[in-house]
Amino acid sequence: MLIRRESPADIPYIRDLHAAAFARAADSPGHAEARLVDALRACEGWIPELSLVATDPSGMVAGHVVCSRASAGSYPVLGLGPLGVLPAFQRRGVGHALMHAVLGAAEALGEPLVVLLGHRDYYPRFGFRPAEEYGIIPPDASWGPHFQVRTLTNYTPEMRGEFVYAEPFQNL
Repeated sequence: MLIRRESPADIPYIRDLHAAAFARAADSPGHAEARLVDALRACEGWIPELSLVATDPSGMVAGHVVCSRASAGSYPVLGLGPLGVLPAFQRRGVGHALMHAVLGAAEALGEPLVVLLGHRDYYPRFGFRPAEEYGIIPPDASWGPHFQVRTLTNYTPEMRGEFVYAEPFQNL
């Protein structure tokens, strides 16, 4: 796998990838995640350096991850998601590689922390901890331990408060 920034030519493949990766049932075809990425790309919270694709040796887009501008209280932070991998490439390390790459890119950009809503058994392997340990309050209290934070070098303990995702997340 090769991990690189998304290019304009990747956009339709990213859309199809998220639709396939998040297809759970006939009534949930995964299009919400595909539309979310398109909406994020069009909003002011978009950070092009943090939209990464994984390609196989033939150049096919097999996975995608994105972080967008969010806030914790009055502090600018990152919201991660969605992270999607084509079903044929799942459980082969693609998501793992994308997570490491986007966290490294966020660190290189001097970001302080990354927040996500995700599986509490999967994301701790990347250093994510429950957000409540850092005083970061989820938009929905029912998210509990699924709402997680990964601090980076520029994190300071006063970065706390109510978390707000980029605007397109509000329309889900």
